Amino acid sequence: MSRLLCLALALLAGTQPATGDPVATQGPVVALLIDDMGYRLEEGEAALGLPGPLAYSFLPYTPHARALAEQARALGREILLHLPMEAERDNHLLGPGALLGSMDRARIEQTLEADLAALPPVIGVNNHMGSRLTREPMPMHWLMEGLRRHGGLIFIDSRTTAATVAATVARQYGLAQLSRDVFLDNRDDPAAIREQFRRWLRRAWLHGHSLAIAHPRPATLAVLALELPRLRQHGVRLVSLEEFYRYKSRRQTWQSASSSPWPKAVKSSRPLP
Repeated sequence: MSRLLCLALALLAGTQPATGDPVATQGPVVALLIDDMGYRLEEGEAALGLPGPLAYSFLPYTPHARALAEQARALGREILLHLPMEAERDNHLLGPGALLGSMDRARIEQTLEADLAALPPVIGVNNHMGSRLTREPMPMHWLMEGLRRHGGLIFIDSRTTAATVAATVARQYGLAQLSRDVFLDNRDDPAAIREQFRRWLRRAWLHGHSLAIAHPRPATLAVLALELPRLRQHGVRLVSLEEFYRYKSRRQTWQSASSSPWPKAVKSSRPLP
């Protein structure tokens, strides 16, 4: 009898949310960005075949970046530039098109323009590496100025350092911005990936929303192919970055915070005046 009473009270509470919080009526949402796209064709195509409205971020000048990005666009997926930025170490892994702390404003602007032109129209940018550069306010100001000239591309902070100022600067320029909550595959091990997947969902239940980043590696792809179709069973919704941003913004508006408009994909070779 007590069990039935508890169930009835829970149902009553669920139908009459007292807070007005959108999470109370819609349930938590999650979004997933697959970055490091462009190096390997087979893994890239497997990533594009995953179920749900995933987003994909492409490294400029990698062998298959443009072809895979075009495939992603044809599938109606969101595509971004995975912009290499100087790190505290292992900068030999950056590849071409990287932003460096030694660059002046003109070089950063030129590099950004060339990187954007290397891909089909994108909705935004997230940083590849960048644990050194995203700590530096001035290069981030120059970068965000460039994104604003392109119609206000979204910036997603991969948060490769806790000391990042990138998202803060993006807000100062009125850009739509998000920050990564969970890396699914910092360890390339199926058990570790599954645990991070569960952490992603726990965070969504705790905060109402959670953004994860993963990579097109065989172990990651296998876990995602198995687990993504089960998300509804966990009571969360997998949504596009745009819907994730709008959902998060509505919740922040309810909490008396402001947000910036979502951008459209623009021609990277034609910045706004």
